[in-house]
Amino acid sequence: MSETPAAPAAFDSLGLSPDIISALTELGYEEPTPIQTHAIPLLLAGRDVLGTAATGTGKTAAFALPIVERLDPKSRAVQGLILTPTRELAMQVAEAVYKYGKNRQVSVLPIYGGQPIQRQLGMLKRGVQVVVGTPGRLLDHIRRGSLDLSAVTHLVLDEADEMLDMGFIEDIEAILQETPKERQTALFSATFPPRINDLVKRYMNNPERIAIKAEVRKTPRVRQVAYTVQRQQKLEALGRILDLESPASAIIFCRTRTEVDELTEAMASHGYSPEALHGGFAQAQRDRVMTRFREGTADLLIATDVAARGLDIEHVSHVINYDIPESPDVYVHRIGRTGRAGREGTAITLVQPREQGLLKAIEKVVKQRIESARLPTVADLRARRMELLTAALRESLVEDAFGLYRVAVQTLAEEFDPLDIAAAAAKLAAEATLGEETENEMPTASNHTDSRGPRGGGERYERKSGRGKESSSGAPQGRQRRDAGAGEVRSPWESRGPAKDRDDGSRPPKRRNDAMTRIVITAGEQRGIRPKDLVGAIAGEADIPGSSIGAIQIGDKFSVVEVPEADADKVIRALSKTTLKGQRVSAKREK
Repeated sequence: MSETPAAPAAFDSLGLSPDIISALTELGYEEPTPIQTHAIPLLLAGRDVLGTAATGTGKTAAFALPIVERLDPKSRAVQGLILTPTRELAMQVAEAVYKYGKNRQVSVLPIYGGQPIQRQLGMLKRGVQVVVGTPGRLLDHIRRGSLDLSAVTHLVLDEADEMLDMGFIEDIEAILQETPKERQTALFSATFPPRINDLVKRYMNNPERIAIKAEVRKTPRVRQVAYTVQRQQKLEALGRILDLESPASAIIFCRTRTEVDELTEAMASHGYSPEALHGGFAQAQRDRVMTRFREGTADLLIATDVAARGLDIEHVSHVINYDIPESPDVYVHRIGRTGRAGREGTAITLVQPREQGLLKAIEKVVKQRIESARLPTVADLRARRMELLTAALRESLVEDAFGLYRVAVQTLAEEFDPLDIAAAAAKLAAEATLGEETENEMPTASNHTDSRGPRGGGERYERKSGRGKESSSGAPQGRQRRDAGAGEVRSPWESRGPAKDRDDGSRPPKRRNDAMTRIVITAGEQRGIRPKDLVGAIAGEADIPGSSIGAIQIGDKFSVVEVPEADADKVIRALSKTTLKGQRVSAKREK
């Protein structure tokens, strides 16, 4: 067993074929992790591999890519067999194999308990090339005669020590005995107790050992929080968190360049000023992005780890892991971007339920428990907005720049209590910027609100814009825009999904006091209409900026959209000539 060599710089240096490289490029992968760098060439060369690598170091691609590369595409027999300790890991690995092999139409089947066995039987009968499963259900299929392992050429034991701890040793050995002796075997384990060493001696052929140790760095003193969210709810969760946290500036990390581009477009449609940064950028582009972020023109920097290396930015208040990092060391590197020069910093991580193991691995390495928080509710956001409004009013009082309005207040004071007058003024300021305070303004992550038609409520979405700054009085202002004399506070999360038009600062979004008209459209939730569908249709067909579109309400059969009065007729004509979700619609002004 040899020492681990130095790492090459890219996937195309590892011996992978162009169609595999193409799949990785489409997924946004930029460079291999250490375990991938060392394991892939050995496995491609036919060697058995014994790997020591913690969860989250990228070992799935380390063993899955060589399997995909070396499969016989003409054979529908099971050629690759991957054993995992849990159903969650089996699903995750199977999904990865499918993505890596999509250019070669690789067929893969996850097999685990709790899933209807008839579906698994049907797939096995039709023929699959790679099977990923838990030992118990795999052995069940072997005994039924539905799983034939006689053609297996590649075998992987993933997280072997955990499988043994769960009592699978006898099942594992029974499965190994059903595979050909001349197969290639890879075993990955965080520890190597005697039982694993015994497996290695009996079932592996002179394996090459690879040991990847995560570099443990001292974590910065920042507040660290994790939110557990489903994958499809991550964008909405991010919006709620940003509204609650009101960061002055933030770096949002994604795993791949594709995710960076998609999230940047989505955040632009939500009224932010984001900038993307990943390995696909030329140096000149990178410099322009960093200049805009440092100068405060952009309030969000959305980046991959590769692109963020070497960044030296002092004013970052928040680091957000939109995707949980693949290793604890990467986590430490990311959160080190905030909390610099004695400032306070916050690190937030979005974790899918099946990624809890990654979070625990990070906590173990950094020797610190990461606070688990619940997503902000409508009530939380309302309270936060009141905090921001109070801060804005306090600043206005300190500046004493409201002499013009004293006459009106003095007149009203002859009839009403001054405290009531102030409260009414604050209410008008809040409503002018936030819209009605209803439960429908912010749908929950797990449920959508009841839609009762355009006039009866439905889901309400606001399109706002603003740049987060810190006020001269030190009060956090978050994503606010203050209009002269109005004390406006702009912070709610609005329509979900990207719009075709992006507000890049060249044309400011419509202000709330511009003349707006409400357009009623004969399409709603029953047709699956979402805000992004309406924004895309109006911006694309009527040729108006998406940033000029106002509030959107979606009912069961109808939707109402606010558009500039000057563009209303053009929008109505354009919508009458197009389709939404493949069906014709009509539009008219609301009476």
